[in-house]
Amino acid sequence: MKVISIVGYKKTGKTTLVERLVSELSKYGTVGTVKHTREEIFPIMGDTERHLESGAQVVVGVTPTRSAKIMKMNDLKSALKQLSQEGLDFAVVEGFKDSDVPKIAIGDVEASNIVARVDINASAGELAKIAMAQPDHVSLDYLIAKIKKSPKVKEAGAIGTFTGIVREVAGDEVTEALEFESYDEVMRQRIKAIEDDLKKKDGILDVLIHHKTGRIEAGDDIVYIVILSGHRQELFPALSDAIERIKDEVPIWKKEFTVSREFWVHDHHDH
Repeated sequence: MKVISIVGYKKTGKTTLVERLVSELSKYGTVGTVKHTREEIFPIMGDTERHLESGAQVVVGVTPTRSAKIMKMNDLKSALKQLSQEGLDFAVVEGFKDSDVPKIAIGDVEASNIVARVDINASAGELAKIAMAQPDHVSLDYLIAKIKKSPKVKEAGAIGTFTGIVREVAGDEVTEALEFESYDEVMRQRIKAIEDDLKKKDGILDVLIHHKTGRIEAGDDIVYIVILSGHRQELFPALSDAIERIKDEVPIWKKEFTVSREFWVHDHHDH
């Protein structure tokens, strides 16, 4: 899922550009949006509030024409996680100037992580090109949702996953973080080759692999493998094969940061 935010001062046309961008991105995939808005937009009253006060973390109100999800979690990260779980291709955010997501800024507004500045006349094509150039925001939930949309899902009897995480304690060593570097295009090509080869195996219907780069803190996710198969018997050998091939074939270098030192790790996939 590619994420982009539109930010600007009040009355500068943020919603207009969001509408323009969403309409264009919808030609290429599914789109969700997040808006930084005032609380009074969602009235805190009646049965919905009673549900929340009784302990519900999420309330979904269903009407004859649409539904609304109201959550106690009120941060951008939680909202993007909800969109990710839907397996959407794009998320367009309106506002949240201080977040770490990539941003298209209108005029001279100040914000973090601005990747482009435009004015209200920016075309839909220009905005979409910026959005599609952003890195993918990937979670395990996102990949599971995507693989469930596979054309071959009707033939499937199992979905198997593997998640590699940053090990914090190994013997006497305490790791604070790992940092991964790669040649991005080569990494994508090698991962695609592994996915394609695995899909040639009997009973393997679809494969999705994602390996993160950059600094990853202890306990956080590094790599995801999701496999759709006809039966469980084919699933587990394919997962094992995928893990080993990533270790052996994908050019990614790992630096380890411990409490006492930092160093490059030769066996760069020993998670």
